[in-house]
Amino acid sequence: MKEPLFNWLDQRAAGVLLHPTSLPDPSGIGTLGSGAYRFVDVLANLGFKYWQMCPLGPTGFGDSPYQCFSAFAGNPYLT
Repeated sequence: MKEPLFNWLDQRAAGVLLHPTSLPDPSGIGTLGSGAYRFVDVLANLGFKYWQMCPLGPTGFGDSPYQCFSAFAGNPYLT
């Protein structure tokens, strides 16, 4: 039998797309702190394998994660 091109294609897994700023937090926007850790714990308990995020760079007008000023800089709000 021929070996598959990508070994990860032989099984299925579920995931979710959520930017960390969408998580609840006392500061008003979510961060990569305790709320993110709780979210990952919930995902793991539900059987999810992946958490995909929007870009984490510094945001532009309207604080949209899709309008980053830089693809290489980090967002200072996500401490």
